[in-house]
Amino acid sequence: MNFGSKVMLTLTLAMALVVNASAAGEKAPHGRTLVVGTKEAPPFSMKAEDGAWTGISIDLWREIAAELNLAFEFRETDLQGLLDGVTDRSLDFAIAALTVTSEREKAMDFTHPFYHTGLGIAVAHKSKHPWLHVFRGFFSFAMLQLIVAVFLLSLFIGSFVYWFERKKNPKHFGGGIVKGIGSGAWWSVVTMTTVGYGDKTPITFGGRALAFLWMLVCLVLIALLTAHITSSLTLIQMTSGVKGPEDLMHVRVGSVADTTSSDYLRENRIPFYPYKTASEGIRAIAEGKIEALVYDKPILQYLIRNEFPGVLGVLPTTFRWQDYGIALTAGSPLREPINVVLLKIIRAPAWQGTLTHYLGR
Repeated sequence: MNFGSKVMLTLTLAMALVVNASAAGEKAPHGRTLVVGTKEAPPFSMKAEDGAWTGISIDLWREIAAELNLAFEFRETDLQGLLDGVTDRSLDFAIAALTVTSEREKAMDFTHPFYHTGLGIAVAHKSKHPWLHVFRGFFSFAMLQLIVAVFLLSLFIGSFVYWFERKKNPKHFGGGIVKGIGSGAWWSVVTMTTVGYGDKTPITFGGRALAFLWMLVCLVLIALLTAHITSSLTLIQMTSGVKGPEDLMHVRVGSVADTTSSDYLRENRIPFYPYKTASEGIRAIAEGKIEALVYDKPILQYLIRNEFPGVLGVLPTTFRWQDYGIALTAGSPLREPINVVLLKIIRAPAWQGTLTHYLGR
């Protein structure tokens, strides 16, 4: 080995020692275990019944910690607790589904992004057979009750018309009690529907007075029937009111309070109902309290796939693009080594397997 080769080998070993010393120092730079803050943000961070944490972000962090030989413990808090903890240095890191923003960057540092996404809109799922909803609504128990009531009422009115007309108007309402009541019922239905065939007409004072009252009643009955049918037909368009962000102003919208999604709605002056978690907002859509929920798209997709499959859906539109990163205390010496490992992980084929495992294909 010549002199130049020896020099290069010496420099290489020296650089390796420096890097290793830095990585070793990250395990406990001050003789303590690192505190990593997190919160529930499925599927990026999820807490099992036994208290164990899992998810896309959690798996990523465990792999980084193993690579750099870091000792750590998780500490659960809410979003504001994560941001405040990293800012006041009570937390060394924060990891969940944290969006990198300019405002947050002023108070803390972030690693390179490990997931690129944006906001999405969850709505009630549009049925593949919308007319089936109309069929069910039209032939509901309430509609059956209304039809039976109208039939009995028509039969009742027809009996009275027959009683008034049977002697003086046998041409229209004669032929025996059964045929006469049948003719009276036919006349009452024709009058109610305003068809006006004219084949049956009362001529007595009692018959015409009854006809006058029956016409007024029919106005109310027709209004009730029309309202019920209209409400059934409206079911076809219930889920077509929101096609993108431009439609949010015209519907009842929800979002998770104090997040980038709620910031977006405020910036665009869109009124919204605040919820503590995305799960609460999803349930609000299912219960009909709101018509759309704006939040991080992958989280919405995961929650709907696991809690309301086939009932709710996420629109294909993605807007207000954002990146997820790991938050660190400002000026942390661990940022660069973590970035090196993070980039290696997310560029490996196994990372796509992790995403598929949690998000599906």
